[in-house]
Amino acid sequence: MSERLEDFSLGKTMHSKGSLQRVGVVGCGAMGQEIAVLISQSGIDVVFIDISDERVNEVMRRIEAHLDDRISKWGLTGSEKKLILSRIKGSTDYSVLSDCEIVFETVNSKKKGTSLELRQEIFRKIEAVVQPDAIIASNTATLMISEISSVLKRPERAMGLHFFSPVGKVKIIEAVRSVYTNQETYAMVSKLALLIGKKLISVNESSGNISTRMLVPLINEACEILMEGVATVSDIDETMKETSGLQLGPFEMADKIGLDKVLKWMENLYAEFGEQKYKPSPMLKRLVRANLVGRRVGEGFYLYQGGKRLPKKGSITNLGRE
Repeated sequence: MSERLEDFSLGKTMHSKGSLQRVGVVGCGAMGQEIAVLISQSGIDVVFIDISDERVNEVMRRIEAHLDDRISKWGLTGSEKKLILSRIKGSTDYSVLSDCEIVFETVNSKKKGTSLELRQEIFRKIEAVVQPDAIIASNTATLMISEISSVLKRPERAMGLHFFSPVGKVKIIEAVRSVYTNQETYAMVSKLALLIGKKLISVNESSGNISTRMLVPLINEACEILMEGVATVSDIDETMKETSGLQLGPFEMADKIGLDKVLKWMENLYAEFGEQKYKPSPMLKRLVRANLVGRRVGEGFYLYQGGKRLPKKGSITNLGRE
């Protein structure tokens, strides 16, 4: 019998058990893009899923623009940019996730109410195509990973992994095990964290983890102080930065995150705990209803023009507009 190259698996990709060579991202908005770039620059292939070919192309353009910005600030070279982009591929077809060792769900739903059912449906779609030992993780901040992963046939493979923006600079990830998560899953996630230069902060399952539960009351109280006329938006931010060591004030932070996202966090936390400190401020609700949701649309608590953040000159009763 003649021997063939195929018999020796020459020319084939060899994946050793427990290796990390390919990671998936489902829902490649701003956070998904940051995660994809971080993982790719760590030498790992990334494939992302989004809702249309047009959206996939838009994501790739945004990632390239982000890398160009880093080049302009001497944080990256042109050859490094090419390497990062060569490792990132986009698709609308979940089947491309089939050989991923870890898949992140990073959707940011604009619909009212929680995104639980949407995330559960994405988990089902991921599980239908990945290998039995592949890990499925959610970047959710306020939903419970036990509830999201309850739809899986193998919920022990799921974890909550909450990244922070800017992903390239913040050195920690909130790591949340569900009641089902097994040690093998945590071990693989720990390996990924080591490869991408992050430290896992183990968090017992609780809506909002550490960061969001601390952030929401801060932003809410800043809104209360503003509505009472105690101080202006910029003065409140400056005071908090100078006295508390924060890099951004509460309003700057909210605009950067996106007021619609902050509002959803508040609504989820209020539904979970029923405490007044989590009840969304009327000011925040009014801004979101007017689609003045922060930096990405050019206006929130501040105005954003030509890459600069500018204070608004009008009354808060008119959402800061003159």
